[in-house]
Amino acid sequence: MKENPTRSLPGLPFLLGVLVVAVLAVWLFMKGTGAPDGAPDAVLLITAVLIGIVAFFSLIGLYTVQPNQAAVLSLFGKYVGTVKDNGLRWNNPFYSKKKVSQRVRNFESGKLKVNELDGSPIEIAAVIVWQVVDSAEAVYNVDDYESFVHIQSESALRTMATSYPYDQHEDGQLALRSHAAEVSKHLLDELQDRLADAGVQVLDARISHLAYAPEIAQAMLQRQQANAVVAARTRIVFGAVSMVEMALDELQKKGVVQLDEERKAQMVSNLLVVLCSERGSQPIVNAGTLY
Repeated sequence: MKENPTRSLPGLPFLLGVLVVAVLAVWLFMKGTGAPDGAPDAVLLITAVLIGIVAFFSLIGLYTVQPNQAAVLSLFGKYVGTVKDNGLRWNNPFYSKKKVSQRVRNFESGKLKVNELDGSPIEIAAVIVWQVVDSAEAVYNVDDYESFVHIQSESALRTMATSYPYDQHEDGQLALRSHAAEVSKHLLDELQDRLADAGVQVLDARISHLAYAPEIAQAMLQRQQANAVVAARTRIVFGAVSMVEMALDELQKKGVVQLDEERKAQMVSNLLVVLCSERGSQPIVNAGTLY
C-alpha cells in the first residue's frame, strides 16, 4: 500500500454554489406554497425539496486540510487517494476521509529497566523524533500508527541496550556511556527498520537517560572509583619508573658516582617511595659514607 495523490475541488466556490442552490430551493418552496388559487403546487414543492436534499447532501463532501496534513480518501473500504492541498476542499460525499498529520513529532520513552551486554541491570530512556511520510501506509498497514511507533520504539531501545556494555572495558569497544553518537545511530537504524512499513520516517533518536539500576548503583560506583584509582596508580608508577631510569642513566653517563647493584637497588627503592607516595616524604641525611 503506497500513497497515491488524488485531486480535489476547491471548497469555497462549491460552498457558495450550494448556498445559491439552497436559496433557490427556499424560493421554489415559498412559491409552491403561495399559489394564486390557494392550492399548493405539488411540482414546485417536490422540486424544492429534492434540490434542498441534494444541496444538503453535497455539503458532506466538504472538508478542511491543514498545512502538513493529508486526507486519506476511501470509497466503501477501497483506497481512492490522498489529498494534501490545504484549505477547504470538496470530494465525492460518499468518500470517507481519514486525516493524518505529517508534522514532525517527538516523544520520550519511559525509563526502561534492561540488562546491558554484561548482564548488569540499567535504566535507559530515549527521545524519538519522527514524521509520517506515507499516509496510506500509516492508515492501512497498521491499526494505530501512533501506538505502533511508541511500542516499537521501546522494543528497539531494549534491543539496542542489550547490544552494548554500560562502560568501556577494552580499547575499541563501543559502550553506551562513552559512544553516544554510535549508539544513537544504531538506535535510529533499528527504529527505521521497524517503522518503515507504517509509513513513518525516524529523523533522530538519542538517549535521554542512562544509569545503573538503583539496586546496583552503589556497587557500580565503587567499581568505577576503583578502576579510576588503579588507572591513576598505573600512570604514577609508569612515570616514577621512567624518572628513576632517567636518573640512573644520567648519573652513569656523567660519572658523578659509581654505584654497585645493591646501592642501585636501594636508590631505586627510595626514589619509587618518594615519587609514588601520596604524602610528602621526610628525607634522612646520611652524614657518613655510603656503607
